[in-house]
Amino acid sequence: MSNPRMSRYRVLPVLLTAMVLSSCSEEPVEEKELIRPVRAIQVSVQAEGSGRSFPGTAKATQEVDLSFRVGGPLITFPVDIGDRVKAGDVLASIDPRDYEVELDNARGQLNRAEANAKRAQADYDRELNILAQDAGATSQAAVDRKEANRDQARAEIRSHKASVSAANDKLKYTKLKAPYDGVVVNTLVENFETVVPRQKIVRVLDDSWIEMIVNIPENLISLIPDVKDIRVRFDPYPDRSLEAKIKEIGNEASKTTRTYPVTLIMEQPEDIKILPGMAGTATGTLPVSGTGDQSDKPVVPIGAVFTPDTQKRDHVWVIDEKSGNVKLRVVKTGNLTPSGIQIIDGLDTGEWIAIAGVHTLREGQEVRIDTSVIKE
Repeated sequence: MSNPRMSRYRVLPVLLTAMVLSSCSEEPVEEKELIRPVRAIQVSVQAEGSGRSFPGTAKATQEVDLSFRVGGPLITFPVDIGDRVKAGDVLASIDPRDYEVELDNARGQLNRAEANAKRAQADYDRELNILAQDAGATSQAAVDRKEANRDQARAEIRSHKASVSAANDKLKYTKLKAPYDGVVVNTLVENFETVVPRQKIVRVLDDSWIEMIVNIPENLISLIPDVKDIRVRFDPYPDRSLEAKIKEIGNEASKTTRTYPVTLIMEQPEDIKILPGMAGTATGTLPVSGTGDQSDKPVVPIGAVFTPDTQKRDHVWVIDEKSGNVKLRVVKTGNLTPSGIQIIDGLDTGEWIAIAGVHTLREGQEVRIDTSVIKE
């Protein structure tokens, strides 16, 4: 007759072994790749989501940290942050006494050099006259020595004149003057402090003109020189539109966004104050490229069209609505319209295309269509 307790002890190892084998036989769980959301539109004759406004930030046309060319203790520092200054106004001054002494010494040496040169000229003239009247009373060598002494004295005059000019400049440099009309935005030292040459003293900003840098897509940059009626609105003054002009067009695109920097410039208005750092948007009228009537062609946002680094033609990312996979497709672009750029060939109305992040997608990548409206 078997012992029930012993039977239980024999069954327990069998169960433990089965559990271990069962856990070892389970296959590892594969991590599923996250499906990236991509902003997209369905192609139509008048596509939405593309504007002619580009964001930017205001900056001053000139901003400089001023410093002395000489060193010494400050004796006047009459300006403070926020003060408006005119070109030529004295912003700070160094004790000039050491430089006045240096200038006086240089002038004294110049006076002595001029007196020596006068005597040397007289000696030369006298020796030359003796030689002319009585050749036996002197010699040509003696005349040549007197002439050399005179030339050396003249050279010393030129040297001392340069020293006087340099000492006079140093004395002038003890006064730090505003290079243009502007506003003091920072003071970097205290009055009566001893400063050294090229030490930053005060920062002056020229706010009479305002600049803004906007980033333009690569497929628009060639049209920028012909843009008309450029207007800028700053966020603190949404009801005010300022006329702007193109100051500079960048010739190197960003490696990440494939956009080019364009610098706009506008005059500071009298009734409002645009400060550096204020955000705003710029708009303009773009010329229409191409000829002929293409009003029946589909229109897509400008940001949807790009030129891959290894290609020379325009492309878009077409999204398969069922599978969500993206595919690169060559397109031929046409006219610019108020809502985007026309596609003459390569797209059909009803197809889905990516309109953001086009430089970071890859062929065959699975995405999720996001129809949120974007602003350029």
